[in-house]
Amino acid sequence: MTAEIERFTVGHDRELDMYLAESDVIGSLAHTAMLQTIGLLSDAELQAIHRELRNILHDILNGHFQIEDGVEDVHSEVELLLTRRLGDVGKKIHSGRSRNDQVLLDLKLWTRRQLREVVELVTELFRGLQAQSQRYKDILMPGYTHLQVAMPSSFGLWFGAYAESLTDDMLFLQAAYKLVNRNPLGSAAGYGSSFPLNRELTTDLLGFDSMDYNVVYAQMGRGKMERNVAFALASLAGTVAKLAFDACMFSSQNFGFIRLPHECTTGSSIMPHKKNPDVFELTRAKCNKIQALPTQVTLIMNNLPSGYFRDLQILKEVFLPAFDEIKDCLRMTTYIIKRIDVNPDILTDPRYDLMFSVEEVNRLAAEGMPFRDAYKKVGLDIEASRFTPVKTVHHTHAGSIGNLCNDRIAALFHSVLEGFAFEKAEAAEHKLVEG
Repeated sequence: MTAEIERFTVGHDRELDMYLAESDVIGSLAHTAMLQTIGLLSDAELQAIHRELRNILHDILNGHFQIEDGVEDVHSEVELLLTRRLGDVGKKIHSGRSRNDQVLLDLKLWTRRQLREVVELVTELFRGLQAQSQRYKDILMPGYTHLQVAMPSSFGLWFGAYAESLTDDMLFLQAAYKLVNRNPLGSAAGYGSSFPLNRELTTDLLGFDSMDYNVVYAQMGRGKMERNVAFALASLAGTVAKLAFDACMFSSQNFGFIRLPHECTTGSSIMPHKKNPDVFELTRAKCNKIQALPTQVTLIMNNLPSGYFRDLQILKEVFLPAFDEIKDCLRMTTYIIKRIDVNPDILTDPRYDLMFSVEEVNRLAAEGMPFRDAYKKVGLDIEASRFTPVKTVHHTHAGSIGNLCNDRIAALFHSVLEGFAFEKAEAAEHKLVEG
């Protein structure tokens, strides 16, 4: 039964901690550098520890690191390796630190790196959408309300709408990054340490914007950080899922608005004509799953009081893999968006004639007819089959078919992008790793 209890309590921690191995070593480089400044490590001990930590990091990056059977987590494995190589010196690295603030730090370092990668992928998708918006800005397509043909739209608007949606999603990602980018190290088990820890130093060494000042709040941040980030990922996933749904619908035979890259579709085992949009269908499902992440995180940690509880371990199981899924979805979506073929002849189909009725109402109103009278006249013409559409539009107001404002959207996007200031964290980590 003892083995069963251990299996239950350790769970998937060994496998999931492999996500955090690189961050654990980087955090230890900063922590031990701080320990030397307060007299808990000698210069020679620090040099030896940093040498071996960098060797361990090299093994991690090259796939030669593993958490051994019988070792509970990544923190214990790193300390075990140091002790094997350096003897008692390796046992000193845990001074002034708890596994509670160690995992908090690992999660923050790892998450801010993941957010940077997500932002880079979002930027690539944004550029693809804007390029297609400009390329197809003059090709009209039906706009829908209630899934009924409504008014003229364009592929410029369609692609551009998702680019602007990503701009708003970036604001959520930026807020999440800023909440993540605060140093919890030195909070220990959640109540600080009797050692005179220099928390400002580790904050600077790791490139954080600031620290979680109150040590109790630092521990309370476990779960809150994951939930805030999850909301940002969910917002992004919502945009991508909606785009995937549109693309699946618009590529079907009943619409025929776009053609997806052939390698991103699959056939049927019995129907030779089928071109199923499997990549976008899987993207939609994965993104809908990610939109459930905030709820999962909330339900795991929502009814916990202050302090640490083992419940929080389960957060890793839902939180860490979500980044792989959203990054995969972004890569696939960008690939498809850049290769979509657009049908330039949609409006030759008479089923779309009536979407120009509003254009005719507005033309009559502009010529002086009261709007309600113009509306009634066009309606009666439609009923009597006398309506003849004029399939041109002359919209010029901001954000419309003839004035997409893509340059303004790009400026807004890049102003948000610059607000992340990733360079500070990257430079700090690079300096720690290179010595």
